Amino acid sequence: MIKSGARKSWQEMIQFPLGNRYQKPRSTGVTMIIDKGLGLGETRDLLNLAGDYIDFVKLGFGTSALYFNEVLEEKINLVTSHGIDIYPGGTFLEVAILQDKLREYLAMARDFGFTAIEISDGTIELSPPTRAAAIAMAADIGFKVLTEVGKKDPNDAFEIKEIVQLVKQDILSGASYVIVEGRESGKSVGLYDQDGNLRISDLEELVHSLDNTEQLIWEAPMKEQQQELIIRFGPNVSIGNVNPHEVLALEALRVGLRADTLKTVLQRQK
Repeated sequence: MIKSGARKSWQEMIQFPLGNRYQKPRSTGVTMIIDKGLGLGETRDLLNLAGDYIDFVKLGFGTSALYFNEVLEEKINLVTSHGIDIYPGGTFLEVAILQDKLREYLAMARDFGFTAIEISDGTIELSPPTRAAAIAMAADIGFKVLTEVGKKDPNDAFEIKEIVQLVKQDILSGASYVIVEGRESGKSVGLYDQDGNLRISDLEELVHSLDNTEQLIWEAPMKEQQQELIIRFGPNVSIGNVNPHEVLALEALRVGLRADTLKTVLQRQK
């Protein structure tokens, strides 16, 4: 038996079929997971197994408020010790804005050790000046700012021209990334129809209307959605709302170590 210290890695022998995958720290090709209540032990196991493939951990919705303070602090410290950014869900910030507590919310998030903030209006309405001011305030405090475009209610229209303008303005206001809404279901929201299929015409219009899409994070909780994005944009497309238990499966999809994307590589070689 070969001693572990002398054993070669798989990557020294096998080339990734789908091409070069950026390593951490990276600014494109990020993976954001949605954590809806992992315990400390589960979090530790996840990070030990797949920490190299995770860039952001979002504590979904307003779950951050439901932790015991000591547990929340320990969890945040655990995540950041692996070089991963962590932030509370955007709905929590929307509640803070509704109650005129944004500045206090940001200060408390900083005190707990969060390294990023999501600014969204998926449920509430934010005027452009208020949205820009919130982005600037969070950035000034030192947070990495992620904004989100699109509404959570399937009855609200996803108007591409409005989304394009919002993306551009958020970047100008200081956002590091703009998340394209997909919720945790990936159905009947944003670019997805009721079955979770991407509306390709809307996707193409959005992409072609932007000078640069590298600061977009596409929420894509379903494997078929992730596959479509990877085939279209390559292994270094940024994907969000990933189930924590699907991180390695997504990474395999990204690099062509899964039949769904390996098949694409084979087809291109014909």
